[in-house]
Amino acid sequence: MTEPPRDWDRELAKVDRVIAQQQSAAPPSVADRPGHPVQRRFVALTWFWSGLAVLLAIALLVWPYDKNCGIRLIFFLGAAGLTLLVGVLGALAAWSHRRGLAHLISLLVVAWAAVMILREILPRAGYAREAREWTCPAPPPAPTPAPQPSGQ
Repeated sequence: MTEPPRDWDRELAKVDRVIAQQQSAAPPSVADRPGHPVQRRFVALTWFWSGLAVLLAIALLVWPYDKNCGIRLIFFLGAAGLTLLVGVLGALAAWSHRRGLAHLISLLVVAWAAVMILREILPRAGYAREAREWTCPAPPPAPTPAPQPSGQ
């Protein structure tokens, strides 16, 4: 009932051969090839998203139109939402491709866009000292001219 002693050197050699076969059969990943053009493309795309986010944040800062009410307010909030979205895309791309400065810049843009959105929404939702309206007040009706007496 006793088993013969095992030859551990031979069994470990079998395990090493199986591991070597699995490693040689696997295709090399993109991360294993340093300086591959695909990597440069992803890095360029990361900086594109971050740069676009910065440009949109600057555009919010120098917004040329009145944004007090109505359709102009909706356009401003849409531009701020787009800035927020592009900032998040830049942050995600920078995180996945390990670009620290691009990630920091994108997060700052996300924070800036959120501040700009909240700055317009909170007064209209009742969370500020000054209350604002979503819609513009209707202009007063124009006075109707009095009928002219016909003088014949």
